[in-house]
Amino acid sequence: MGLLDRFRRRPKMRRPSRDATRTGSTTVRASDRTDEAHLRTFVTSRRGVEGFVEPRTAVSDVTLLLVAHDGEWTRRRVPSVQWAHEFANKHHVPSYDAAVVGVPQRMRDYNRRKKSGEL
Repeated sequence: MGLLDRFRRRPKMRRPSRDATRTGSTTVRASDRTDEAHLRTFVTSRRGVEGFVEPRTAVSDVTLLLVAHDGEWTRRRVPSVQWAHEFANKHHVPSYDAAVVGVPQRMRDYNRRKKSGEL
């Protein structure tokens, strides 16, 4: 390293876009109105829906997992844990913390049926 090397400017790091957040070493897309609309459509078009709020991880932001009575499910990013519970309450859907209770067996059964071609 030369004497003047330490005074040179280092290249600027590229910043993530405004609608993305950094979690650890990865950048994830933030939730948007499309995600909310999808969740609303799922809740209103299925019966027996329950919500499972999944906490932020190193690779994803907070997500809301909705599982219908037959095990059909969908998962979307949400702005916060509080938002997810309020969304569920507003739509009369019971909500649980997935880190505490896990995901329901009917969801795993649905995935197995779908994979084997029974659906």
